[in-house]
Amino acid sequence: MTEGLLNINGDSVQTLEILFLTTVMAMLPSLLVMMTSFARYIIVFSFLRSAMGTQQTPPNIVLIGMALFLTFFTMSPVLSDIQTNAYQPYVAEQITQQEFVERAQVPLKDFMLRQTENSSLKMYCDLAGKEVPADGEAAKDLPLTIVVPSFMTSELKRAFEIGFYLYIPFMLIDIVVSSTLMSMGMIMLPPSMISMPFKLLLFITINGWQLLFSTLVQGFR
Repeated sequence: MTEGLLNINGDSVQTLEILFLTTVMAMLPSLLVMMTSFARYIIVFSFLRSAMGTQQTPPNIVLIGMALFLTFFTMSPVLSDIQTNAYQPYVAEQITQQEFVERAQVPLKDFMLRQTENSSLKMYCDLAGKEVPADGEAAKDLPLTIVVPSFMTSELKRAFEIGFYLYIPFMLIDIVVSSTLMSMGMIMLPPSMISMPFKLLLFITINGWQLLFSTLVQGFR
């Protein structure tokens, strides 16, 4: 009878582990967007495509692929830390599932807090009725329910700022082309048709993709 109880308990533990892994897999896309650098990359790429006026070029699948690989590149130190200090001990059954979650949170919180503005963190602490941390070490004790939305708010602000700066040179080209066409009396000719080659020429001349990628990656502290 004792053996039967052990089997039942073992089956229950396996069922809970499978349920936990299934939940994590279902939440993985949301975690990728909310807790990594992916959101900033994909938003900036979308702004760049709109500013250049190339419509669906590059296509969405290319932008998502570039954002994913840049995210893996940026997050590689964090992922290595999680694998060494949390995943490997958990697989070796040296720590429990709860300890695995607690250890995995540490490098993620450290990454997110480095990108989070103090004003965003203060706002969510006030909304949650929590005391605003005095320094970065104290902020690591905050729950993910505060750290994640603070991080996302800061990321959205920073991504829109970068998108605004990307728009300026291309907008100047549009203004120059439109003014030139109007002065020549060519009102019926769409300015976007004439300005797009100049935008592409400018972007190629300054090696735009390499400059953009290096700037975005270096922007993560």
